[in-house]
Amino acid sequence: MKYSKNQFFLLILCCLPSCSYISGPEGLFPETKNKFFEEELAPDLNLPSLDLAIQKEDHYPPISQDIPLAEIQDIPSPRQIFSSGGSNEVQLRRLGELMWVYVESLPSTSWPITKSYFESSSMPIIENDPDAGIMLIKYSDSLNFKVTIEHGIKESSTEIFLTTYLTDPNAPNASEPEFIQKELSKIVEFFASSASSFSGTSLAAQNLNDRKKARIFNLNDRTIIELNLGFDRAWSAISRALTAGNITSNDIDRDNGIFLVSYSVESEQKGWFSFLNFSDDEDDGSLLLGEAAEFKIILKPENDKTNIYVESLEGSSEDAEALISKINELLS
Repeated sequence: MKYSKNQFFLLILCCLPSCSYISGPEGLFPETKNKFFEEELAPDLNLPSLDLAIQKEDHYPPISQDIPLAEIQDIPSPRQIFSSGGSNEVQLRRLGELMWVYVESLPSTSWPITKSYFESSSMPIIENDPDAGIMLIKYSDSLNFKVTIEHGIKESSTEIFLTTYLTDPNAPNASEPEFIQKELSKIVEFFASSASSFSGTSLAAQNLNDRKKARIFNLNDRTIIELNLGFDRAWSAISRALTAGNITSNDIDRDNGIFLVSYSVESEQKGWFSFLNFSDDEDDGSLLLGEAAEFKIILKPENDKTNIYVESLEGSSEDAEALISKINELLS
């Protein structure tokens, strides 16, 4: 037994030198990772005829006297995008008699959750068109629901509307706001309990994600926010955005679609935008603005849409651009 152990030990000692013999610098298969240091440039090709030439395309020619400088191109700024943060917020919102469910998720995600709600509520789905965002639901023998799912104003948001229509003309109408509010509240409760844990998405409803209600563009060196909303809803959305940004209006003119506000650009040195019309502490380092408004926020209806832009009354055009950018962020 002891003799066998000695033989095994001697065999290992014999194999160790063989490793360097195989893969070492002088072995059969040496490493080649440093071979590139030995590379040399090959001589130029000898072409058989002077008429032949190798065509070379230089995508980045040097700037010289023979090559003029490219003219400055007027490239539009990219659309500003602000994410809603994925908080899965669900709300029942109302403007007059118009009510809808607001969900902070993409329509392609809200679609299967809405469909699951009606399926679990034992309300048969008569027809569904995910590309159009419409479901027809049978509520009773004489009453049906029409559910419309649309992209909201925010970058990742959904708005769900519910209307009723009668299948029996002699049946009593059930389109009262109280009835609609009750049914929408049930949808809100279902979303509140399901949205955070629901991970599915509908590929068939992906087109709904592209139909945003808000877009920003530049026209004649002026940035404009276009809302695919009527004036009443657009006015409500801007009012809600100004409130969320702690922007206090000096004056409003709803008939002409005008907000008058003051805007402090100097306060951005602290790292935040400030919209200051009052202050309880005169030593807080902020700029106090007087009663006179510096900027005018204008809402102008265009067909079924509403355009929002900012005019500078006592500031520069750059300040007006900063204000419209802030409004776009608050809307998003």
